[in-house]
Amino acid sequence: MAHGPTRRPRIVALTLAALVATAACSAPGGDAGNDGADASAAPVTDATCGTAPVTLKGYFETGFPLPKNLSDEFTKQFPNVTWDIREDQFAVITQNAPRVLSDDPPDLMRLPQVSELVKDGLLKNLDGYASAFGWDKWPASQLEQMRVSGTGERGDGPLYAMGLNFSMTGIFYNKKLAAQVGMTQPPATLAELDTVLQKAKDAGLVPINQFNGGATGGLAFPLQNLMAAYGDPAAINQWIYQKSGATIDTPANLRAAEHLQKWLKAGYFAPDINSQDYAAMMSRFIGGKNLFIFDGDWESGNLDKQMAGNVGFFLMPPAQAGGKRAAMSAPLTYGISTKAKNADCAAFFLNWVATNQQARDIAVKVGGSHPMGPADAYMPAVAGNTVTASTLAAGATIGTDNGAMDFIANATGAIYAKGWTPQLQKMAAGQQTPDGLLKSVQKDYQSQVKD
Repeated sequence: MAHGPTRRPRIVALTLAALVATAACSAPGGDAGNDGADASAAPVTDATCGTAPVTLKGYFETGFPLPKNLSDEFTKQFPNVTWDIREDQFAVITQNAPRVLSDDPPDLMRLPQVSELVKDGLLKNLDGYASAFGWDKWPASQLEQMRVSGTGERGDGPLYAMGLNFSMTGIFYNKKLAAQVGMTQPPATLAELDTVLQKAKDAGLVPINQFNGGATGGLAFPLQNLMAAYGDPAAINQWIYQKSGATIDTPANLRAAEHLQKWLKAGYFAPDINSQDYAAMMSRFIGGKNLFIFDGDWESGNLDKQMAGNVGFFLMPPAQAGGKRAAMSAPLTYGISTKAKNADCAAFFLNWVATNQQARDIAVKVGGSHPMGPADAYMPAVAGNTVTASTLAAGATIGTDNGAMDFIANATGAIYAKGWTPQLQKMAAGQQTPDGLLKSVQKDYQSQVKD
């Protein structure tokens, strides 16, 4: 990923209105009659939403305004298209994805992990659309995480999904509380971060508040950040991409898990971490109840509104001074069912999201992160004193350091619900060790990859 604060006032050359004016409602390679994982690999020449009434059926993640804002703007520009949207939490989508794609297929769906869905023939091969719209001319790193080979490994092969934007995780902080404990700039090393955490606790503050309750193990966010501080992000991606011989149970990751356990034992997290959901975490942070949260840039626009001028963002500092930075940096992934009734229109929407000026404005100002699209595409101006500006600048650092990782919850379709979440909840409760955590998750991973 290579997103940063570059601003080039140039609108991408693809003229969407001209496409609409010349195309029918569906085009070769994208209609409901196509079955099988490779059906849409055939050339596509004029995929659009046409001019006849179309209802796009969507299955989106609840709690995030970006998809809804984009779909509303799309309907304003293309009034013949309306939406039928169902929303669920990410963990529920993860569990429901195979059944929904098979039995009640949406045109467009927020995707958890793609390898198993591709293997089962549930996702449309998007290579035909990539060629037609020019996605294959974008920076290759944007699409890498959404490619799946014939052996089920990710990172190369046909394209089976597209992103609404590039998301990235790091650490948000309350500037007023940071000043109270003498933090005048982001910590430069992991040891400096540890010092700030202890100062916050000594001052009677909650250093970190993190969701970890229910079906979502939010401790995966700080854990993966710590993995990035201690080890090579490429090794994490090898595991997530299901490369042969890859393991999460490494000495570097053990050090990361031990560091997380040290934070837990030191009382740096809110004591009710295992009963908190995501909404509670955000409510407390916005209410000024804690210093840090580990979260993603999708909250940047929200925090700029709710806590204007009082939020900062930084990437996890390295273990050693001067070390490279790494972070979970992945597309907000959406796919098209092989049984979608309006596949061409869904693909046209995905292309519009990446290339339309208003859509890119929404991606940055609402989503808080860098849109997909050509390297020289239009970027809206962002005020320099905002957290959105900070997250975009952090993205440039990740691009320079080649430190982008997919989310460890995306390694298999079940690893988040059956592996990371229960084991991290046990660790937070003092019932699991760092070594036991990694070995248990790796065992689950191996059984799921073999299935």
